[in-house]
Order: sequence, then structure tokens, then C-alpha cells
Amino acid sequence: MFEDLTGKFQRVFKTLRGEGKLTEENIGDALRQIRVALLEADVNFKVVKQLIENIRAKAVGQEVLSSFSPTEQVIKIVRDELLEVLGGDTARMKFASQPPSVFLLTGLQGSGKTTTAGKIARWLQRGGHHPLLVSVDVYRPAARQQLAVVAKEVGVPVFEGSADAKPSELALGARQAARDRGCDVLVVDTAGRLHVDDEMMTELQQLRDLLQPTELLFVADAMTGQDAVRSAEEFHRRLSLTGVVLTKLDGDARGGAALSIRFVTGQPIQFVGTGEKFDALEQFHPDRMVSRILGMGDVLSLIEKAEEVIDSKQAEQLERKLRTDSFTLEDFRDQLRAARQMGPLDQILSMLPQVGPFRQLHKQSQQQTVDEGQLIRTEAIINSMTDRERRVPQILNGRRRLRIARGSGTSVQEVNRLVKQYDQARKMMRSMTGRLLKKQRGKGKVSARSG
Repeated sequence: MFEDLTGKFQRVFKTLRGEGKLTEENIGDALRQIRVALLEADVNFKVVKQLIENIRAKAVGQEVLSSFSPTEQVIKIVRDELLEVLGGDTARMKFASQPPSVFLLTGLQGSGKTTTAGKIARWLQRGGHHPLLVSVDVYRPAARQQLAVVAKEVGVPVFEGSADAKPSELALGARQAARDRGCDVLVVDTAGRLHVDDEMMTELQQLRDLLQPTELLFVADAMTGQDAVRSAEEFHRRLSLTGVVLTKLDGDARGGAALSIRFVTGQPIQFVGTGEKFDALEQFHPDRMVSRILGMGDVLSLIEKAEEVIDSKQAEQLERKLRTDSFTLEDFRDQLRAARQMGPLDQILSMLPQVGPFRQLHKQSQQQTVDEGQLIRTEAIINSMTDRERRVPQILNGRRRLRIARGSGTSVQEVNRLVKQYDQARKMMRSMTGRLLKKQRGKGKVSARSG
């Protein structure tokens, strides 16, 4: 996500750094480039206008123009204004003092409400909650059966109700069932339409008044760009939304909807969908997203993903091996397996800063599609080695490398490349593991219950 916008911001900042001294003229040129970049990223024109005006007002001030590092000052101003557009602080889900809390999901047909209902249920479950799912979509064929399949995959109960029940009857029945079963959150999947219409809004208003939801969320497909923004604005006008869930954000290289939807509704983005799997749902952190947009990376989210697949004991063992230079190819294989569990490689790369040693990685990922199959081939190469070869890769001479290549169905060149990558990984992972341990010791796990 945001690849196009990030690249353009990086070019603007590089040009500014090349200036001997910042003036109103070259700041004006930079702002014109930023304006075009935002519009091409499908950011709403009202958002762009307000953003540029705010940046200009602060960037041409005497304090910036005369400062020791004016370019860094401008970058900070851009960061602060983007953060303001996205809502500043991370929004937290609200829960009722008397359970069950009700999360009512709304949105157009095809936006991903049903899948999102399952993802939110999984997120709640991991935070120690006990959710119940219900679909009140009595119009789309097999809609309720689809949610039942999702519930089974996620491992949470679903209220099915009678076949001829009305939406209001299903909603009330599900709320009572949640109380009876000891479920503390009811997630309601509503019917969507191909467009906003009065019939749809009237039904949603009735459900809202009936259930008094603690969260009324609009589920928007980020791939539809400004259509999603306009729909969100209309839904909020009619229903008074409390938040937004952006789906398919991993498939939108522009990301304009994310920058626009918070501005036009005034309501926070609560979650973003970053993949098809039910655990591919992230809480939306404005500061982290701005950091990624500006090419500064999102190491905190990367560390949190790592925490899910590497426990503290494993991390300490790894840190000790790296510190004593006893990190083997077998350890390297285990870390590659963990990396695959963290999600698609292009998403992992997007969280790394586009500066320093990571710049080349980003250039390579932009020039060619990240090959997930390469990890599988790498694992096959390591599996084709003997225990001693994995522990002491220095003994890998030409004859051994040829045997390994044949045994893994790869080439000697790929074996050579792996050995080189292993050496590079030892240095990089020593730094990353140290940061992971520091965060785990200082803060511990973050759970949904903390919201």
C-alpha cells in the first residue's frame, strides 16, 4: 500500500535536501509536487487543498527558513499534517459496561463485510473476548450460510435463527443468545447494496435504534478509492458512524481512500484489512501509517508481527547465538519459516525504512515481484545439507554445493546465493532481535482487551 505516494514523497524530499538554502520559491515547487502526488494517489481534493494550505502556512515561516536543518523541519511539518488528517492518536474499540457489546457492520455489497466480521471476531478472540456472529442479511442468497462457514473457520459461534426471520428478529434473537451463552460481544453483519438507497438506510437506522451498538462501523473497499469515500460520507450523515474498517488496503498501491475517509467523516479508521486470511486485520495506527507513507518504515508493527511467531525464550536463544557468532544455517531456516508466518514478504518489506541498508531491498522489490517461492527453495537447499554443513557452512566446497543443488532441485548459483544471504542475515538480524527483546521486556504483549 502507498508505494506510489511513498516514492514521490521520497523524490520531493531528496530534491529539497539538494537545495543550498530553502526559500519560499523552492518550498512552493515542493508543495506543487506533493499536491500532484496526493491527487494521483486518489486523495480527495478537499483533503489535498486543506493539507497543502496547512503545510504552506507552517513551512514558509521565518523559523523554518532560517533554521539549521530546514529540510528536516519541512519533513516534520508534512508528517505532522498527515498525522492530523489521519486522526492523530490510535482509536480504541469501545465496549459496553453491560455485555454484550454490539458491533454493527455496514457498507456496500462487495466491500468485504462478511469476511471482516470473521476477522474482527478472530481479533476479539485473541484479546480474550467471547464473540458471537450473526448475519441479518435476508436478501442475498446464502449470505447467512456464508457467515456460518466463516464462523466455523474462525472458531466462534454463530446465531443462525429461523429461515424466514426478519432482520430485526434476527438481531434481537442474537443479542439474547449472546447473553444466554456468555458471549460479551455480538458482531452483526448487515445487508449491503450496490449503491446507497433509502430502503437500505431505513433498515440500518432501525437496527441501530433497536440494538444501540457500541460501535457502528462502515466497511469500505480501499480499492474503490473515491467511491468508498463518498459512500462513507453518506453513511455517516445518515447513521452517525463511530468508525471505519478499510479492506483490501494491501491491494491498493495509491492509498488515497485511507487519507480521505477519516477527513470527510471525522470518524477514526479502526482497522485495515491486509490480506485474505482471517488474521490479516490490523488496528490502524495513524503515526505508523504516516511513517510508512513518508518512507520511514513501521518497525513497531514489524516487531509486533514477530512477537506473534517468536516467543521471548526463542528470541533470547537467537540473540545469544548471534552475540556468540553461533548462528547456523539451521537457525537461518527456522527464521525464514517464522518470516513466512508473519505474512507476505512485500508487506514485511514495506515496514522497513527506505533508508540506509534497507534502501536496496526496496529498490529490488519495486523492480521485480517478491518471490514467495524463493523461501521454499531456500528451505529445500538447507534441508539437503548434512547436520555438519548446516552448523559449519565454511566447509561448503564446490563438490558439496553441487550435491546440495542436485538434492534440492536447484542450481549451484542458488546455493551460493543462499550462503551469501545467510552471512548478510546474521548482521541484520542481530540488530532486529535486539529491538524485539527490548520491546518485549519493556511493554509485553498488546491485546484487544487493552482497547
